[in-house]
Amino acid sequence: MNRTDILNDPTIGNKAEAYEAFDDIPTNPNLSRTIGEVVAARYSRRDMFKGALAVTTTTALFGTSAMVAPKGAAAATTSRYNFSELAWGNDEKHHVAEGYDADILLRWGDPITADAPEFDVMNQTAQAQLTQFGYNNDYVGFTALNDEGTRGLLCVNHEYTNEEVMFPKLGRQDRDGFKGMTPELIDIEMAAHGGTVVEIEKETTGQWRVDRNGKYNRRITPLNTAMTIDGPAAGHPRMQTNEDPEGLTVIGTLNNCAGGMTPWGTYLMAEENFHGYFWSDVTNADGKVDLSAQPEARQMKRYGVPGRWYNWGTRHDRFNIDKEPNESNRFGWIVEVDPRDPDAMPVKHTALGRFRHEGAETTLAADGRLVIYSGDDNRFDYQYKYVSGGVVTEDKAANSKLLSDGTLYVARFDDDGTIAWLPLIHGEGPLTAENGFNDQGDVMIDTRIAADLLGATPMDRPEDAQPRGDGSVYLMLTNNSKRKPDQIDAANPRPESAFGHIIEVKEDGGDHGATRGTWSILVQCGDPAVAEVGAVWNPETSENGWFGAPDNAAIDAEGRLWISTDQGRNWGKTGKSDGLYALETEGEARGTSKLFFRCPVGGEMCGPYFTDDQETLFLAVQHPGTDGTRDLAGFERDSTFEDPATRWPDFDPAMPPRPSVVVVTKQGGGKIAV
Repeated sequence: MNRTDILNDPTIGNKAEAYEAFDDIPTNPNLSRTIGEVVAARYSRRDMFKGALAVTTTTALFGTSAMVAPKGAAAATTSRYNFSELAWGNDEKHHVAEGYDADILLRWGDPITADAPEFDVMNQTAQAQLTQFGYNNDYVGFTALNDEGTRGLLCVNHEYTNEEVMFPKLGRQDRDGFKGMTPELIDIEMAAHGGTVVEIEKETTGQWRVDRNGKYNRRITPLNTAMTIDGPAAGHPRMQTNEDPEGLTVIGTLNNCAGGMTPWGTYLMAEENFHGYFWSDVTNADGKVDLSAQPEARQMKRYGVPGRWYNWGTRHDRFNIDKEPNESNRFGWIVEVDPRDPDAMPVKHTALGRFRHEGAETTLAADGRLVIYSGDDNRFDYQYKYVSGGVVTEDKAANSKLLSDGTLYVARFDDDGTIAWLPLIHGEGPLTAENGFNDQGDVMIDTRIAADLLGATPMDRPEDAQPRGDGSVYLMLTNNSKRKPDQIDAANPRPESAFGHIIEVKEDGGDHGATRGTWSILVQCGDPAVAEVGAVWNPETSENGWFGAPDNAAIDAEGRLWISTDQGRNWGKTGKSDGLYALETEGEARGTSKLFFRCPVGGEMCGPYFTDDQETLFLAVQHPGTDGTRDLAGFERDSTFEDPATRWPDFDPAMPPRPSVVVVTKQGGGKIAV
């Protein structure tokens, strides 16, 4: 399926769904060995062909006791998550487990500064949006401003925009050649991207509120926020542009999906699907972009540039590769923001590599070095981690330099259940001038190509990677619709997998700085009641508890794992809205999942983030009322601004659905799920 086919596909209802379908096309040419084939070698392909697939997989994950555990024997295994499980479903509202409140804290368009105008959805302007909460909130982080943790800074990513439910009388623009996208609408879109830093306070009632007078409140956008570049690619000739001949300063960040918070309280924004924002007017006879004259053709092809899913390049030359071929090299990084210093320029850290970053979760190695895990969210791409050269101290300024001088590794999953972290260092192995790498800057700009040459393991869309203090890390592999039938195996027994799986890594010696470890499958997602799906859970997982498409994750103060899902338009395959699940990782309950929160129809579950005292959980619901709305019983059509599947969270007939941050607390106070 090519771009034209996707745009003309009548089953695709909005630009976001089209964007996801386009990304079904892998850009990795190194597909001779997938994670599925590695798992097959480990768990024995012979067993699969003997018809012992379910037995082999279940016993490998949970042991022989799982094979005889009665479905109704929930009392035999004590859950570490103390809440009554929510019932699954899909409707126009959000739902949370009994005994908890889920209040709306921030909505798209809410003013975040004292001088910001009130939101006027019918008369939007870029200038107003620059002082209002952005669109499609994804990652949520929090850093306290007082010892009690009752006042702090909320840090939120804004991933992308949905024009058809964002602007009146506009409709889908990707399918219509962007004819309705005026210069002002483009700038509003740009102003709605990026991030928000805002002060919030917990009142005596236990509820949280936004302080519009907070001195730290600000928006970070690709429209007007200047950022500095550091690390191996800073000043590199391939980072230089007409606007920035030194290659040291770039305007903005975009498609900020997941992220992380550093031990010293700074905020990491991950740039994911940056390729979709670049434009070209040069096409061949088939209507496809012609890269033959592009000096950056090799990396553009590997990264999917230009995606042409936004027409920003028709207004801003820097997003047009015909005019600025190097500009795309300046996106796809991890950005560090100091939320306590609004005057400090955010920093793009090129030592952490350039790819479609999903997350930037931090932890410490045994010796105090900083470790950051990040997946490359594309089918058949890789899992990475970064280890700093120095150790974390009380010196905040020195700590930020740890993101400039360290080693980036890519993962190879071996047949014997071990994982090797391969260093991406110029001059080592194939990373030489003969292969197009003249220096470490080239290695970081072309991280994907370098990882290809090192023989990293192509994965099924690596999303969030959540480390735990004991040396464990949980890798979310959300799906892979391009898995071929001859790649069926014990860990991924499904061609065109729509449901994904989760891998648990145990680093050697419990040290996140280790270069080797072991890996195992925690769960294979999907409905365990449908044999063809090939899902594998602990048998005590209820009908409400199983899920598909794991995306973001969090470890709470009790060391427990929480999973949020992103099924996209495929939620119709499960009948369940996206939501937040509590997933057991230890003991007899390992692989048991419980539903805690579910989104309104068409919404994706993002975040999650717990405060240190575990009494508050921040969640983000993005693109409510958009994805898969044709599958909503009684609605069964595509959402538009005028006719959405839900008007969550306002339920105001004059207001479209609004992406929002939700704050969850226990009624009467106390720790969540304890």
